[in-house]
Amino acid sequence: MDLHHQEVIRKLADQHGAKNLLVVLGSPDSESAQVSAETVVLGDPTYAGALAEVQLGLDVYHILEKEISTEIPPDVWEEQIGLMADVLDGEGIAETLRAIRDQRP
Repeated sequence: MDLHHQEVIRKLADQHGAKNLLVVLGSPDSESAQVSAETVVLGDPTYAGALAEVQLGLDVYHILEKEISTEIPPDVWEEQIGLMADVLDGEGIAETLRAIRDQRP
């Protein structure tokens, strides 16, 4: 997650409250999803951005998780995600994000 997005997320959390935000990731693998999820839940693990040592505890999901994917209209899903859902390790990514969510402060 780049430094600009960290700043935007922090401002949104300050403005609307962390309990009113949901982060949806589209990372292509578990490793990148983990870093992004840790950033918005536990703080930037690289200690480089606006969320360094800031534990927002945000709800974070991947687009392939059932809680999110079932909310997307089928035509939009097919057009925007479709084939990628077949080639990515959705369950592996979901497992990684569940572990991060379990660490929320």
